[in-house]
Amino acid sequence: MHTVVVVAFPGISPFHLAVPTAVFGAQRHGVPALPYRVVVCAEQPGPLPTSGGYDVVVAHGLDALADADTVVLPSADTSVAPSSSLLAAVRAAHDRGARVVGLCLGSFLVAASGIADGREVATHWHAADELAARYPRVRVRPDVLWCDEGDVVTSAGVAAALDCCLHVVRADQGERVAAQIARSLVLAPHRDGSQAQFIPAPLAPSAGPDPVERAMAWAAQRLEQPADLDRWAAQVSMSRRTFTRRFRARTGTSPTQWLVERRLAHARMLLESTDEPVEAVAHACGYTTAAALRVHFASRYGTSPRRHRDAFRVVA
Repeated sequence: MHTVVVVAFPGISPFHLAVPTAVFGAQRHGVPALPYRVVVCAEQPGPLPTSGGYDVVVAHGLDALADADTVVLPSADTSVAPSSSLLAAVRAAHDRGARVVGLCLGSFLVAASGIADGREVATHWHAADELAARYPRVRVRPDVLWCDEGDVVTSAGVAAALDCCLHVVRADQGERVAAQIARSLVLAPHRDGSQAQFIPAPLAPSAGPDPVERAMAWAAQRLEQPADLDRWAAQVSMSRRTFTRRFRARTGTSPTQWLVERRLAHARMLLESTDEPVEAVAHACGYTTAAALRVHFASRYGTSPRRHRDAFRVVA
């Protein structure tokens, strides 16, 4: 049996506590028994309050991690500093060869333990900047549904914890077993796209006194037109070279890359709020063909414009 130890915390979300037990431990009709033994533990065994307004009773303490093959750290309160005893137990389990899985904000605990230094870590997109600032030794991925480093696996927010746990089962037991579990949970075995789809599109900048801001506002109003960097720079009386240098200093990216992001954000808005054909959406965003839009859209969001529309279409 493969022992999965799930660490529970005071105030934990019942959903986040239930996800690993539902994927690894539940017995379901039509799904063969899995070789997982799921144990829930806490620093202080006994009644544990949850964010749902009721308590759960946890029988095991952190010593359960000594027998873990996989340690699961569900979403935790990031305003509460993890105890030295918890971090030591996680490091000891990892050093012994256990796989450590951080779900959603549980990635903060993974980063705090030091086992992910120099490696990629996923978390909920809204907490990505905080995670990167607090733990600069990890490389935060705000766009993906999960990161798998082999012995360290982390997921994006909320429902992505299900995707991540299914991915772990797929890695352990194969595609067929993972598909059976997904079917029993009424989930897609593979979810299209990435977390980047869910990050709110930034608003177009308004023209201000800063020449770069004025240039951004000018370009945002002409997304359907071909990009001409010389003409763009001339709108604020700069040479191409000076404009590019000041634009990067102001935004951290190049004018061309910024324009790609704006065009894709506009495409998302049109796909979600109109019935315009994908070809028309592409032309409205400065792409000559729908195929060009599909290439950029898939590269940025991991899905197609049509699938994005199916998932996010706003019905009046």
